Formats: sequence, C-alpha cells, structure tokens
Amino acid sequence: MTLLIGPAIATGIASAQDSKEKAAAVTDEDGKYFDADGTPTYKIQADGTVDWYTFSGYRRYHSDCHVCHGPDGVGSSYAPALATSLKNMDYGTFLSIVAEGRQSVGGGKENVMPAFGDNKNVYCYMDDLYIYLRARAVGEIPRGRPPKKEDKPQGAKDHEASCMEG
Repeated sequence: MTLLIGPAIATGIASAQDSKEKAAAVTDEDGKYFDADGTPTYKIQADGTVDWYTFSGYRRYHSDCHVCHGPDGVGSSYAPALATSLKNMDYGTFLSIVAEGRQSVGGGKENVMPAFGDNKNVYCYMDDLYIYLRARAVGEIPRGRPPKKEDKPQGAKDHEASCMEG
C-alpha cells in the first residue's frame, strides 16, 4: 500500500480557521477541484449540484465514519464533531489522523481514533471524505444527502480501480 501525499500538505501544520473564501475552488482537474493553495475542495453549483467528490465523501462518511462521529459530521458522545474539527485542521493533518489514528487522554478519559490506513474503503477515498467534511465545516452544505451531483469523472473511476486492486 502506498499513500501518496503531495508537497502542498507535507508540512502537516494546522492551518488558521478555514472559510468559504479559502475553500473556493480555483482549479479543476477532471472534476476534482482545488483551492488557491492546491488543497482539494468542493464545488457547488447555483442549483445545489455538488461535485462528485463531495457526494462520494458524503456516502463514504456515512458508510465508515458516522458510527463514531455522528451523522453529517456533527459528533456524538463517543467522538468529536468533524464538521467542527475541520474548521481548524489542515489537509495533511486530516490525512495523517485518518491513516495513522490518534490517541488522547485527558480528564480521566481516553479517546482512540483507530488507524484506517489499511482499510481500502477509507484510504482510497480520503480526499472525498476531506472534501465533504470541509464543505460541512465552512457551512457550504447542509446536513443530509446532497440532492444533486455531478457525474463521476474518469479520474475518480481510474483512481478507484487502481487503489482498490492494489
């Protein structure tokens, strides 16, 4: 398994609070959008149509993450609200935590985020998860299933096929 992390996120330094302005899509590579810093982001059309990766992230989140982190990233008594956490978490930190897990002890309580770096149903879609949660964090999409989505781009199909068989 190889997890590719680009140079834009190699530092893993937590960023200042994210915003709709920082998250604005400025480039597009085969239906995958990026902000001015080259970080994956969402694109929502005026009619509410979301890009494929936001929709896929919604589906993947509700398949693998909502059990602990609550529906739509709102948190639970068991794990934090990711729609809140991502307001102050950069892309590299997010990838690292999902892949490697995290353990924190405080207030007589131990919290453990398991590592998902070996779970293809998660690591093959980490960008999708990040993009969906980023859109939730900056308040760009409401709770619930996005009503309209762009078609799945060829790049997403190619990545999925390559990642799932590797």
